[in-house]
Amino acid sequence: MSGIVLSASVRQNLLSLQSTADLLSTTQNRLATGNKVNSALDNPTNFFTAQGLNNRASDINNLLDSIGNGVQVLQAANTGITSIQKLVDTAKSIANQALQTPSGYSKSTATSAALASNATADNLLGADTAAKVVGTSVTNLATASDVSTAAGGGFANGDTLIVNGKTITFSSAAGATTATTTDAVTGNVTVNMDYNDGTAKKATTTDLMSSIAGAIGGGATAAIATNVVTITAGNNNDSITLGGTALSKLGLTAGSKSATSTHAGEAITIGSVDGSAAQTITFGTAAGQVNTLADLNTKLAASNLTASLGTDGKLTFATTNDHASFDLSKTPSVFSGTATTGFLGSLTAAGPSPDNNSLATRASLVAQYNQVIDQIKTTAQDASFNGVNLLNGDQLKLVFNETGKSTLTIQGVTFDPTGLGLSSLKAGTDFLDNASTNKVLDSLNNASSTLRSQASSFGSNLSIVQIRQDFNKNLINVLQTGSSNLTLADTNEEAANSQALSTRQSIAVSALALANQSNQSVLQLLR
Repeated sequence: MSGIVLSASVRQNLLSLQSTADLLSTTQNRLATGNKVNSALDNPTNFFTAQGLNNRASDINNLLDSIGNGVQVLQAANTGITSIQKLVDTAKSIANQALQTPSGYSKSTATSAALASNATADNLLGADTAAKVVGTSVTNLATASDVSTAAGGGFANGDTLIVNGKTITFSSAAGATTATTTDAVTGNVTVNMDYNDGTAKKATTTDLMSSIAGAIGGGATAAIATNVVTITAGNNNDSITLGGTALSKLGLTAGSKSATSTHAGEAITIGSVDGSAAQTITFGTAAGQVNTLADLNTKLAASNLTASLGTDGKLTFATTNDHASFDLSKTPSVFSGTATTGFLGSLTAAGPSPDNNSLATRASLVAQYNQVIDQIKTTAQDASFNGVNLLNGDQLKLVFNETGKSTLTIQGVTFDPTGLGLSSLKAGTDFLDNASTNKVLDSLNNASSTLRSQASSFGSNLSIVQIRQDFNKNLINVLQTGSSNLTLADTNEEAANSQALSTRQSIAVSALALANQSNQSVLQLLR
């Protein structure tokens, strides 16, 4: 073949035809693959850049499965919380039903000895010591002396002494003929300090003390010894109230004095009653002390107790309805202090009496409650997905990018009954009265709050994971689109190129045929 010589025109047409064939082959390959860059030879920069984008998109796509699993783990936990919340609500319903059931016990009591004979609801201590007023020493005030010399100068005309609402007036009016006069209607007394009947007698302190005692009444006494006035009520129910301008001249002060009790200041200490704080109550009339039944009950409320005063004069302490099962007769005694051996005497305690029908009903409610608690336990154990249970203390770690630097760790919780602060109940111990039932309700309310709070936390985590899941899907699309922009062929352009190259190839073949005609002419001559 080396001896064959082609003409220049033929050789040129062959080269053109070969070039067109190569271009047509490239165009057809682009149309067949859809890519304008199929290897590094086509465009190294675009090829390797596109390959990097596709690799990253593939890595992120591989993470979508684990992210999707994470979404399901969170949804499983949320489903578990929803179911547990319903179970807690069921347990609340059972506890509320127990509140509507009669208490399993009657009240426990502790009864005192009979109080003072004149004790009342408004005066628990009664009074065993009569009211007494003791003045201060006054110069020249002595038994049988005349009142004109009292207080080193005597009383002025019109001075008054008011005793229990009755007024004793001192008068030096001319013409008076008796030492004292008493108004028959008001009972007010006038003490004449000076007789004007020529006898030169003076009104004596004896007449004055008699007037004071008469104003008080009830066998009261008033006396003077060593220049000191002492006024004593006649019985324990009376009081002494003093006023008037003459008080200081007798060494007395304005105010009221009531009968007193020798038990004032005694105290009773009450220990814890069904969880209440211990407290000490002091009896008496001083600030902070108690002497009425109403005030005593105000104090006792903090100890889950009430008090009542019987017609027999005995004070009875009793547990409230809500704490009826508490035993006041237990040892050591709930009650102590000086009042238990003094004012109240020895307290006789009686424990609560059971109501068997009510106890049976409440025991049935305890059994129902415990079934619910068991279901809470199994529900928490079953709230898993793909081996991960966020309600059983497991941890969920999610990776969001191909480098592993973007992560989210979700720490699970333990939401079995113990983790929620709940426990099974015991018949004969729990649901016995409202107080024990309310304790259970408190724990259920706390469990509900815990569940709601954790549901909110898991909901927030789920939103984050779903947002990242959508972000990764969109990012994969961005990466793949970017890769495609670098490598994909424009099919419209390539189709037009193919058509043009086919036309060019046809023309080249025709040109080659024309070029060969000159050689054919030479061949004809040789023939």
